[in-house]
Amino acid sequence: MELSESREMYLETILILSKTSSSVHAVDICEHMNFSRPSVSRALKHLSEDGYINISRNKQITLTETGMEIADSMYERHMVLSECLMRMGVSRENATADACRMEHVISAESFEAIKKSALAYLKGCDAAGELIK
Repeated sequence: MELSESREMYLETILILSKTSSSVHAVDICEHMNFSRPSVSRALKHLSEDGYINISRNKQITLTETGMEIADSMYERHMVLSECLMRMGVSRENATADACRMEHVISAESFEAIKKSALAYLKGCDAAGELIK
C-alpha cells in the first residue's frame, strides 16, 4: 500500500526524534511538526492500525519493521537530496525545504540514479567539492 506524504512525514519524524531521545511521545511529534494534538493523535491511530507504529501503555511510540523501512527510505532521500542541492549552491534552508518536498514524489528509479551520480561525483572531488585532477 502506498502511503500519503503526510504519513511518510510522520514516520520520518518518529525516526528523527528517536535518534535524539530515548522515547518518543505524541507531544514530541506535535512540537516537531507544529501540528495540533488532535491531528497527531488521529494520524498516530491510523499508523498504528495499519501496522507502521506501536504505541505502548505509557504512550511511547516506536516504529514497526515496516514503518522503519519507510522512515529510513524517506530519511535517506532527504539527506541525499538536500546534500546534492547544497553542493550545487542552494542555501541550506532552501535545500532542506526542497528536499523535504522532493523526497515524497521522486520515483525509486530516479532517486537511485541521482544517488549513484552524486556518489560518483563525490568520489572524484576533494573535501571542498573541487574536481580532483
